[in-house]
Amino acid sequence: MKTITHAPGLPQESNMGVFAFVAFVSHGYTVDFASPKGGKVEFSMDPLGISSYTIKYEGFLDKANQSLTPKEVNPGDYWGVYIGGGYGPLFDVANNPELLSIIANIYESGGIVGGGGHGAGSFANVTLSTGEFMVDGIRVAGFPDATEQSKSWAKEGTLLPFLVESQLNKNGAIAQNKTTLENKDAVVIDQRIVSTMFLPSAALVAKEMIILHE
Repeated sequence: MKTITHAPGLPQESNMGVFAFVAFVSHGYTVDFASPKGGKVEFSMDPLGISSYTIKYEGFLDKANQSLTPKEVNPGDYWGVYIGGGYGPLFDVANNPELLSIIANIYESGGIVGGGGHGAGSFANVTLSTGEFMVDGIRVAGFPDATEQSKSWAKEGTLLPFLVESQLNKNGAIAQNKTTLENKDAVVIDQRIVSTMFLPSAALVAKEMIILHE
């Protein structure tokens, strides 16, 4: 399952998130999309390599135009959930109790959680049945604070509800960044959480999720 966003006004999920979809589909898995409201969601549609092919020929837009509402999702049907990046999910996925509960349910049932870029911020707030944060004590890579605060995209992060790295640390994660990882494209695997700092590695996250599952 893949969670996506309806949040307006800031860049939505990048078409680099399509890379994760490609990885899952190419390995024979069906991907369902879920969003806070269900229905059509917007993606960056700039042509970019294989994403153009996937958007046009592999049913990506059909999924994006008919995302499931949280009430339509049965967590027991899924072995994993991937949360993509872009700023949007920080506004309406990270604080959505129903979606966070679905992620927790999948994880506590032995499932795998993956995220790229700002996606890690969307699952930073997931609380388990024990009352603990899912990321507590886990190494997680998300969009780094230093990069966010050096870019004008969201006015150095001031337009965002929180900074991803800071939120991960606040909730007990061992947030990874450019100083702790050997390169910016590194994928971090800790228990059943797979993550990366930036979206170009989205397909690698998906592949590592598949390896853990199989």
